Order: sequence, then structure tokens, then C-alpha cells
Amino acid sequence: MAYQVDEELEAEIAVIGGGTGGTAAALRAARLGHSVILTEETDWIGGQLTAQGVSALDEHRFIEQFGGTATYYELREGIRQYYRTHYRLTPEAAASPHLNPGNGWVSRLCFEPRVGVEVLRQMLAPSVEAGKARILLETVPVAAETKGDRIEAIVVRGPDNRLTRIRAAFFLDATELGDLLPLAGVEHVVGAESREETGEPDAPEEANPEWAQSFTFPFAVELCPGGDFTIPRPEGYEHFRETQPYTFTVDYLPPRGSVTYRMFDTAPGASGPFWTYRRLIDRGNFDDPAFPNDIAMINWPGNDYAGGNLANRDAAGRAEMLRQGRLLSLGFLYWLQTEAPRDDGGTGYPELRLRPDIMGTAHGLSKYPYIREARRIRALKTVAQTEIAADSNPGARAVFFPDSVGIGLYGIDIHACAGNQPQVILGTRPFQIPLGALIPIRVENLLAAAKNIGTTHITNGAYRLHPVEWNIGEAAGALAAYCLSTGTLPHRVATIEEEQRQFQRLLVACGVPLYWYEDVPLSHPAFAAVQWLAATGAWPGHPEHLRFDPDAPLDPDELVNELPREVSARLVTLHEQPGLTRAEFALRLAEEESFLA
Repeated sequence: MAYQVDEELEAEIAVIGGGTGGTAAALRAARLGHSVILTEETDWIGGQLTAQGVSALDEHRFIEQFGGTATYYELREGIRQYYRTHYRLTPEAAASPHLNPGNGWVSRLCFEPRVGVEVLRQMLAPSVEAGKARILLETVPVAAETKGDRIEAIVVRGPDNRLTRIRAAFFLDATELGDLLPLAGVEHVVGAESREETGEPDAPEEANPEWAQSFTFPFAVELCPGGDFTIPRPEGYEHFRETQPYTFTVDYLPPRGSVTYRMFDTAPGASGPFWTYRRLIDRGNFDDPAFPNDIAMINWPGNDYAGGNLANRDAAGRAEMLRQGRLLSLGFLYWLQTEAPRDDGGTGYPELRLRPDIMGTAHGLSKYPYIREARRIRALKTVAQTEIAADSNPGARAVFFPDSVGIGLYGIDIHACAGNQPQVILGTRPFQIPLGALIPIRVENLLAAAKNIGTTHITNGAYRLHPVEWNIGEAAGALAAYCLSTGTLPHRVATIEEEQRQFQRLLVACGVPLYWYEDVPLSHPAFAAVQWLAATGAWPGHPEHLRFDPDAPLDPDELVNELPREVSARLVTLHEQPGLTRAEFALRLAEEESFLA
């Protein structure tokens, strides 16, 4: 279908979808000097950490020291600095280098979504002002123009139904549901693959396109003691209350079993109270009239909508599913206000006041649902359960990917799916993001830049979280920039070792870790050397722990066992100088032409 458009735009890179991954992709590509157009369906960039309301970051135990990219840490520090600058903190909060405005127990950084949006805008502002980045809000893709194995243009619909044709050398799909894939005829998967296809122990026997993780409309409430802010009973309340059901009880897998949470007290077997689970503002952190009370974000099994796969619906079907999802969340709020068991006896917490301003909407729910699973490309590499699951990897790390473009750590966490798929919760080892997972098997100039990479339905449950999606997007933006600068294509970078190593050097220089070491942070002088040596296999990490021990004295005898034979045989003279630390030796080793040339 030929579209009559109102405007033609051109850039070197078009990032379609301004969520967590898309924003990171645009930021990195622009900072590498390339022109970028970034589109976003809502009026807030940032995706799951802003417009989707999940501004309590799902991270891992190492995150304050290691495990994110330099730009991800820039985002985290920007959020903390915003609160330090704009509000009066208590002395204790002001003195904390790891300020957590909400002190939610599930996350080391909980904040208001609007603050995340503002910090992201500030991060992109220099590129926008320099003309390197252009952001088109309230804009969605409606068509793709292709020729052979290439995309030539994407047509998008913006405000007032204006159509714009965007031409670019590279297109990055960072939409929340992988919407470019069917538009451009990119081979992809929807829902759950079969066990026969993936070889995964927890995959279903038969593929099921409806088995995609539930989506959620989070909302924010303020605790106003003595008040009554009960909302009108939503449509379908009784149905959702009984079938969801609305409850404080969570059924975990054995041996933990069922845990019934309490609103403000910590129940037996619980990690903390329901209220502080994803609290965004802890009034105890502030000596400021802007925050007289606590504010919490509600994202709970009670408002997970598991009525089907949004990616499989037409426009009318998707709109109805979203309407039902909103009613589900409003019903959960009504249950909290009227029927939830109180810690002090009785039922209902009418003092919970819905805060539409926190989410930036009239209805009080997030602008866009929290999307856990999208369409996924048929990629050069698809990550399988056995490559990252703890029960399949007895060492300290998951399977080593020599083409790593980043790292992550989160359990395989499959929320309720349509059709009553069994819950899947599995521990993982610290894992990597393989370059091949970003690249489609056929299309030359499209890259996956969000939750649509080459994972399975099972492993998507570990690769979908904030720092991992950010890293995926940043790596995709860097790959497009690298290909433009070198005149090559992603498939060549993935298959030619010399190209792959050159690209990995660029990532390390940008502050993107490729390998898991908990004790060599980005700020360490040997970070780049240690990362490069590990990624290339020249000096792999200890199989039983995540430490490099950079300040420990170099032990030549141990070194022989740590280095591959072909490396140690050629570099015995490097440790002749006594007193070297392991980090100092890594710097010397990395300076060798054979590793850095």
C-alpha cells in the first residue's frame, strides 16, 4: 500500500519506540555522532521506567558497584541528583550516596516516573540541541517500505493523524510489542515455543502463540491517614475480584509455598510489607512540604492482566484488552480501599488516595501498560533456558558468549499467561547478551533494541528488566553507529571475528561491560583491559566466583593456570617485574598488540 504522507524525514538511524531500550539506543547513537530520529507512542520517553509506571527499578544485588552501562549509571545518578536538587532531604538521606527516594524493598532505586522522564530528557538534550537527535512523541508506525532484504522507510502516524515517512540507513525496533516485525515482514516468534524447538525443560510440549506474559497498568496511591478517597466501584469488579483473584496471598513455587502479605507489617515468609514493596516516596527521607505522606506504586499479581496476547490482536481487540486491563487495576484499587484485610482488624484502606499526577494521566493509571513480553525476532542467536539457568550452569556464570555486547542478572520470572500456563520462576547465573540476539536472520538493516531480541518465551523472563533492556538498546544503537562508521553490515560484524572484536572495543570504550566481574567497576583504571581480556578469552574469569581481585599481588604460578596455554606461553616475560598487581598485569597484557591491535 502506498501512503500519501504529510512529511518526509531522513536520518542515519531511526529508532522506532522510545521506551527504555529505544531511549538508550538513540542516546548512544547520537553521542557517537550520528543523526537519529526517535519516535514514541506516548508523550513520555522511557518506557517501563516512566510511561509504564514501573519506576522501581528491577535490578540485581551488584548494581551499585557493577552490572550496568555507564549511561545507565548516569540515569540512576541523575534521578538521585534531581531529588537532592529539588527537595529538602533529611540529613540522613542527603548523606546517602545510594539515595533511594522510596526505600521500596524490591528495588534500590524507587522514584516518581515524571522524574525519570525529566532526567532522560536532560540526557538527550545536548544531542537534540546539536541537531543530532529528533524526538517525535505520540507517534506510531503504520507501514514499512521494503526492497529485498532491506527496509527503505517506515511510515508513522503522529498527532492529528499526520503521516510521516522516515528514511534511514538503519531501523531499530524498540516498540513495546515488536510492531515493526510484522509491518516489515521480519521473521519472528509470538508467544511460547515448543519444547521440541528450543530444548528447554520448562517450555510447553506444543507451541502456544497466546502464552505471553501478562501486562499490568500500575497506579500510584498516597497514604493519607484519616481520609476517605474510595473510588466508585469499577465495571466488572465482582468478576475480577473472584477470578483474578484480589488478594494479598502470593503462591510461590515449592519449597516457599504461599505467603500472605500484610499492608504495613512483615508477615511470616514475606520479604517486607505490601505497602513498601514498590514505594516511590518514603516521607521519612524528606523534610519538605511536597511530600507530607508516603506514595506507593501498585504493581502486584492482583492487577496483572492475563487475558491474552496483545501482539495477536487487531486494533479493536487490543483496545478492548487494554480497557479490561484498566478496569482490572481500578478494581484492585477499589478492593484495597474497601475489602482488603487490615493489619489492625476490619477491612479496607479508604485512606489510599489515587494520585493521577504521579502517572501523568486523568484516570490515574500508567500511560501505557507495563509490557513484559513482545514479539521476538528469529535471530542469528536465540538464548535458551539451559544457557542461563542456575540448575544448568553449576559455576559462577552462565554460558560464555564470545560475541557479548552486555550483561544482565535477573531470575527467569514468567508472570501469569493466558490459558493458565504454569508459573515459571528459575534462578539464573550472571549472564551475557550475545550480539547475534540483536540481529534478524535475514533483514540487513533492522536491529532489535528492546524486549524483542532473540530470546525464547522462557528466557525473555530474565532479559526483560530495566538494566538489561537499557543495555540491549544501547548496544543496538552502538552497532548501527559502528556499521555506519565502517561501512559494514550487522551480519558481517556478527560473523567476522575481527569486526566483532572491533565493535566490542567500541562498547568497552563507551562503558558497556561485556563480562561479569563484581569487583572491577567502570571507574577502575583496569576496567577496559580486564573486560577486553575476558571477552576475548585471553584471561577468562575464575569459574567458581565473580571476582578478579584486581589489587591482589600477581602470582605467576596461579597465572599459568588462569591463562590459556597459547597466551601464557607467549607472555611469560610480562610478569618478570616483581610487585605487579593483577590489575597492573592486565593493563600490560592488554597493551600487547595481539590483543588491542
